[in-house]
Amino acid sequence: MSLWRPLKVLPTLMRVGFAESLAYRAEMIIWVFATTMPFVMLALWSAVAHAAPVASSSGRSWGSAEFVAYFLTMFMVRQLVSAWAAWEINFEIRQGTLAMRLLKPLHPVWSFATSNVAAMPLRAAVSIPVLVVLFAVGAHRQLASDWRLWPLVPFALLGGWLIAFFANVAIGSLAFRMEQSLKVMDVWFTCFFVFSGYLVPTDLFPPWLRAVAAYLPFRYQLGFPVELLLGQHELGSALRMLAAQWAWALGLMTVALVLWRLGVRRFQAVGG
Repeated sequence: MSLWRPLKVLPTLMRVGFAESLAYRAEMIIWVFATTMPFVMLALWSAVAHAAPVASSSGRSWGSAEFVAYFLTMFMVRQLVSAWAAWEINFEIRQGTLAMRLLKPLHPVWSFATSNVAAMPLRAAVSIPVLVVLFAVGAHRQLASDWRLWPLVPFALLGGWLIAFFANVAIGSLAFRMEQSLKVMDVWFTCFFVFSGYLVPTDLFPPWLRAVAAYLPFRYQLGFPVELLLGQHELGSALRMLAAQWAWALGLMTVALVLWRLGVRRFQAVGG
């Protein structure tokens, strides 16, 4: 079954996925509330910065305005680069419903991808009030002033989503050989919270920890798009990080598709 041949049916898949996201909007709202940690961290770091600006090892000074812009932008970007295919794959393997999906003339990875992407309009709508607050408090002044960075933003957001999605597919595919692989997903999320900049801007990491984060995918999934929007990179640095981000995305895609193919063979061999 070709992975690329079904491109012509994508509009239909997107309409179906959007209809499903409307039908299960209560679940989406719960998921959105589960991503409000940036607001908690904003309150904590703003309290710290109220006493005195926080200096990073890179020489950047973080005051209340910088933290407001960072964590509000973090919340909005998280809505656009999230994926949950691992939960869907685990559920369908355990329930046996994946067998029906495999019979369709469409690679299942496309189905999982479109169901995730189709929910983005609703998730983006949730971000509108946050965007209004961003401008109302003047935090938009912290956004990138170099116009050359803005054309890179869509590619950074797409790259971040691809990392999240194919990590989900790779971990979900482990469920073909495990009772369930969501424990592995928990480990991924633990590392994500630490290294992505979700809880603490990576600029405030000690140099050795920032160096570690540079070799892991988590910062490229979330922190880098936020940093790009806030103009925390020169053009050359932004291009290098974008290249590294897409290298991670392509690498995870390769790993995910290999694990999926091996897992499906085992699934079919045992009569799943």
